[in-house]
Amino acid sequence: MAVAALPAFRTKAFIDGEFRDAASGETFVTENPATGRPLASVAAGDTADIDAAVGAARRAFDDGRWSKRAPAERKRILLDFADLLESNAEELALLDSLEAGKPITDCRDVDLPDTVKTFRWFAEAIDKVFDSVAPTGQDALALIVREPIGVVGAVLPWNFPILMAAWKAAPALAAGNSMVIKPAELTSLSTIRMAELAVEAGLPEGVLNVVPGLGETAGQALGRHMNVDMLSFTGSTEVGRFFLKYAAESNLKRITLEMGGKSPQVVLADAPDLDRVAEQVLFAGLVNMGENCSCGSRLLVDRSVRDDLVERLVDGLKAWPVGDPQDPETRLGPMIERPHLDKVLGYIEAGRAEGARVVTGGERTRTDSGGYFVAPTIFDDVRNTMRIAREEIFGPIISLVPFDDEDEAVTLANQTNYGLAASVYTTNLDRAIRVSRAIKAGTVGVNAYSEGDVTTPFGGFKESGFGGRDKGLEAFDQYTEKKTIWFALG
Repeated sequence: MAVAALPAFRTKAFIDGEFRDAASGETFVTENPATGRPLASVAAGDTADIDAAVGAARRAFDDGRWSKRAPAERKRILLDFADLLESNAEELALLDSLEAGKPITDCRDVDLPDTVKTFRWFAEAIDKVFDSVAPTGQDALALIVREPIGVVGAVLPWNFPILMAAWKAAPALAAGNSMVIKPAELTSLSTIRMAELAVEAGLPEGVLNVVPGLGETAGQALGRHMNVDMLSFTGSTEVGRFFLKYAAESNLKRITLEMGGKSPQVVLADAPDLDRVAEQVLFAGLVNMGENCSCGSRLLVDRSVRDDLVERLVDGLKAWPVGDPQDPETRLGPMIERPHLDKVLGYIEAGRAEGARVVTGGERTRTDSGGYFVAPTIFDDVRNTMRIAREEIFGPIISLVPFDDEDEAVTLANQTNYGLAASVYTTNLDRAIRVSRAIKAGTVGVNAYSEGDVTTPFGGFKESGFGGRDKGLEAFDQYTEKKTIWFALG
C-alpha cells in the first residue's frame, strides 16, 4: 500500500474544544527521526496552558455535560468516535510513523486497529459494568456505586503515541471523567488530532483537552495541579517517581504509573520448535526498534540449546530489514532522537567493554539518511550483572545470558528491579505453570511473546508499576471512586 500525501499538522494546544497557541507564544520543534530534519513547530504549553485546560475540564465535569450523561449516550458517542478514528486511520498512522520513526506497516496494522478496538471495548463496557448491593439486615439497604473520579490527567510516552493515548482516554472517558492529556514532546501530533476528532464525534467541548509541552514545565504543572483528581503516567521509572512526589506535595491525587522494564525471555531445554522460538524472541526484542517498555531484551537460554538458538536468531534477522519507516517493507526504523541514539550506542560500547560478545550488529547504520538508525544487535556471553542485562536500553539489542537448570533460570529472571513482562518457552505444562508463577512480572507469555489484549490488565511488579493497570475492567475501575450509600429503613 502506498504512503499517502503528508497530512496537515495540528500543532496547537486543544483546550475547551478549540485550538490555541501557548499562552507564552513559545513553540518547540518536532522532527522526523528518519531524516533528522524538522517536521513542525508545536505550541510549547506550560503552567498557564495546563491551568486553562484543567479549568475547562473541571467546568465540563461539574456541569455534567459528560459525567452525568446516561451510560447509553456515552457509549454511543464513544462508538462514533471509534468509527471516526477508523475512517481517519491512514492519516493518524502516518502522523505516528513520521514523528516517532515507527514503521508505517506497524502503525497501520497494529497501533491504529488496537486504538480503535480499545475505544470500542471500553465503550461497550459502559452499560455492562454493574454496581452492587451489600448484604444487610431488613433494617437497612446498602448500595455500593461507582462514580467518575473527576478531572484526570494523563502524561504519555513517545513510543506508541496514539495507542497509549487510547489506553488512558478510553477507560477514563467511558467512566465519565474529563481529561487533560500531555503528550510526549517528541510525538504530539496524533494526540492533538485525536482530540479534534473526539469533538467531531460528539464528545462535549472541554471534556478532552490536549496540551503539548515539555515534561519539566507542562508535565510537572499537571502533576502538581490542585484541581486534578487523578494522574496516569506511562514512561520511565525515573520520571514516574516525580509524579509520586508531585502528588505528595500537592493534593494527594491518585497516581497510576506504568514504567520501565527489563523483561526476561526464558528458553528452557525442552522449548518447542526453536525456529518458532527464534521468531518470537526477535519479535519481543526488536518490535518498535526495542523502544518498548515490555521489550524482551534479556534472553535467558539453557546452555543445551544456546548455540542452535543463536544460529536461528542470526538467520532470522534477514526478516527484519532496517529502512525508511515510510517503506511498507521496513520493520526497523530509527531511534526517536539523536540523544537516544547516542545512549543506545553507549550501551553497545558498555557491553563490549564488560566482556560481552557481539554476535551481529553493534553499530549505527544508514548514516547517509541523516536519521538515527541502529543495526539490530545480539550479544552473547552476557552476565546478569552487566549493564546491558540490568538497565533498560530501549533499543534493538538482545542480550543472551546462559543458564544450567530451571532454578537458575528463575533466579536470573527475578534478579532485576523491574517486573513488567516475561516469556517462558517449554513443552512441559507443569514446568510452564511453575516457572510462570515464580517469575515476578505483571504479564507472562507462554511459548509466545505477548502483552495480552484489551481484556487483560497490563502493568508491572516492583519498579515497573504503581497504583493500577492499563486495559481490562481493572482500568475502568481505577478511573472511578467507590461510594457506599446506606439507607436506614423504618
